[in-house]
Amino acid sequence: MNIERLKDRIYEVKDFPKPGIGFKDISPLVHDAASYHFVVDKLAAWAKKKKPDVIIGIESRGYLFAAPVARELRLGLDIIRKKGKLPRKTVSVRAPNEYAVEVFEMHADAIQPGQRVVIIDDLIATGSSSISAIELVKLLKGETLGFGAVVELCFLKGVPAIKKAFPEVEIFSLIQYQE
Repeated sequence: MNIERLKDRIYEVKDFPKPGIGFKDISPLVHDAASYHFVVDKLAAWAKKKKPDVIIGIESRGYLFAAPVARELRLGLDIIRKKGKLPRKTVSVRAPNEYAVEVFEMHADAIQPGQRVVIIDDLIATGSSSISAIELVKLLKGETLGFGAVVELCFLKGVPAIKKAFPEVEIFSLIQYQE
């Protein structure tokens, strides 16, 4: 398996969800068993080196990768959801992204103070969602060891934005698009 083969499994949908956006559809990658397992294995190998206590996935496509990584590492999984989707007491942060300003939430008891976490998502674009997720972990007094993603849209400069906000957090992306 190589990165070009993985890229062949990611389709770009022009003008979705709004004009001017080239949406990276990872559905074909997840559908292809070899590609999906390869990506999960790579994320898990990277996360394992961090020695986290828990894996966190970001709604919704991030769950496709965070859950099997947690399973592979025999760790628990916590989730970040959009406002109003979690049933118990939550903490929240503003989560601006390329399309709108949203609010991310986690259950208030999801992370114990001092817990070491790795956050997994499908894609890093401008970095704003990533920064919001790390802020949530910080609110709960957890320590974010790393942020892993399948795809990075380098031309949107998300990784530099994350590093500026949280220089101590290691960023990992498997597939980079330069434009």
